[in-house]
Parts: sequence; C-alpha cells; structure tokens
Amino acid sequence: MTTTPHGTKPPRSRSRALVDVLRGALIGTAETVPGVSGGTVALVVGVYDTAITSAGHLISGVRRTVTDGLRGRGMERAALEFRAVHWRVIVPMLIGMVAALLLMARLMGGWVEDHPVQTSALFFGLVLASLWVPFSLSVRGSAEQGAEQGAEQGEDGKGRWGLPEIAAAVVTAALAFIVVSLPPGDVDATPPVLIVAAALAVSGLVLPGLSGSFLLLTFGLYQSTLTAVNDRDLGYLGLFALGALIGLASIVKLLQWLLTRWHRMTLVVLTGLMAGSLRALWPWQDDDRNLLAPGEHVGTAAALAGLGVVVVVVALVSEHRMRTRASSAVESGTELRDAGRR
Repeated sequence: MTTTPHGTKPPRSRSRALVDVLRGALIGTAETVPGVSGGTVALVVGVYDTAITSAGHLISGVRRTVTDGLRGRGMERAALEFRAVHWRVIVPMLIGMVAALLLMARLMGGWVEDHPVQTSALFFGLVLASLWVPFSLSVRGSAEQGAEQGAEQGEDGKGRWGLPEIAAAVVTAALAFIVVSLPPGDVDATPPVLIVAAALAVSGLVLPGLSGSFLLLTFGLYQSTLTAVNDRDLGYLGLFALGALIGLASIVKLLQWLLTRWHRMTLVVLTGLMAGSLRALWPWQDDDRNLLAPGEHVGTAAALAGLGVVVVVVALVSEHRMRTRASSAVESGTELRDAGRR
C-alpha cells in the first residue's frame, strides 16, 4: 500500500468511500427507471472500467475456487483473482446500490407512473449528455491505454473516428433503436421465464444505454419485480437473483475481454448503443411505444431535459476535479519522498 513520507495512508479515506457509496446509489436509482441504464451512470461517475474489471476478476475467482478446490489444486489462483478486485471501490458502491434499490423502488415506481413525460424528459437529457463520455474516451483513449493506442491512432493515443467506427456506431444505434421500439409484453412470471428475463435485464446494469427496467417492461415483469422488492418476496427475488448471476457472469467476462482487446471499438459500440436507446426515453409515446409529436408539458419537459444535461456536466466536472486532486496528491507525495531520500 502506498504511503506518504510520514507513514500515513494517502487521502483515500472516509470521504472517498462516501463518494463511492453515492456513486452506487446513483447507479441503483437509475436501474429503477425504465429506459435508463445503470451502466450509463457508471460511465458518467467514472467507475465503469473499474466495475467491469473487478466483476470479471470476482467471477473468475469464484470459478477457480470451485474448479481448483474440486481438483485439489489449492486456492492460489483464486486468491490472485480476488486480490485484483478493487474492493475499496466495489464494496461501498454495492452498499449504495442495494440501499438505493430498496429505498427508491417504491418512490421511483410511483413517480414514473404518475409523471411519465417529466421522468422521460429528465433522463433523456441525462443520457443525451452522457454520450460525450464513451465518445470522448474512444477518441482520446483512456489514460491507461494511451501509449498503446498511440502507435495505432497517432500522437498521444488520439484518433478521430474513421469509416469503420462510424459504421459500427450507426449499426449499433439502429439495432438498439429497434429493440427499444418493441411493444410491452405480458408473460407469466414462471421460474424459467423469470430466470431468462433476469439474465437479459441484468445487461442493463452492465451495458450503457440498455435499460434493465425497460427490458423488464418489455417482458411485462417490471411492476411485479418492483412489487417483489417492496414486499421482500424472497422466492421471486431468489429466482431473479439466480438469472441475474447467470447473465452477469456471461456478459461481464465478454465485456472484460472486449475492453482489454478492443477498447476503442468497444467504446464506439457503446456510444452507438446509448444513442439508439434514446428512443426509449422520448417523452411522448403511446402504450405500444409508438412515437408521438410533443404534446402536454412541453415547457416542463424541456426544462427537465436541460436539468438532466446540467447534472451530467456537473458530475463530469466534479469527477475530473477529484481525479486531478488525487493525481496531484500522489505527485506531491512522490516529490516529498524523493526529496527526503536526497
């Protein structure tokens, strides 16, 4: 663990943990709103790569615990995977997510039902502004991969989208547009259906732009799932959790591999996915999800969409400042330590 010249820990501290709890709460709240992806919020608050990488190592650790344990190979490989998880970020974030899901499920369900135009408008602005995050990352490359991408894209890992990136984004956006255009269904919550629906819906927690709540609405299971959360229906929630674990294990490992091997193109595809999913958040739609011209509450909807944009801008600026301060603190500690050695 890194320490300062005086032997104290760097300023990760309690305040940083509270920030991660808040991040988790925002992600959990987003998951209760149809059309809004927790993955989108994770991108905006700057924990997307960390969450995907940590989830991938955790899944690998569990798998190695079972397979190596049965074969008598010990726990060394599993321990390596578990140590690679960013527990200091993930644990507070999960606490915030679970708390938000339990507290906000009832509130958000009522607000979405009573004020659908206003709710959609607010999150339309939020997701629209959030497009900047994967787009900008795909253009400039992440800080960790800047040097590697520089050889392929030019100086400092920067590179404009070419025809392959544009085509990938457009195709992905079109596919997402079609998926979120599907009218709501009405299926019985039998155990097999619930497991499959949960496995697909959990992708909304991982893929920016694809809403788990919206997919549950498409299956006709959104209200029953909210009711199960509010009523603490452990049988329903147990089956849902089983399906979610199956889906999460599959998609997380795929995304982890894609972000490692094809980081730039993955971000391009995520940008297209988010752009196409904006169709789900258009405030004026009928019960079969046919788009309508702007109607009632136009002024309020425009104001709330603007508020959504402002919220994202503030979040991005705050995240940038926190990263800058953390980087400055590390550099200052390094300089002091070097000066002490001299």
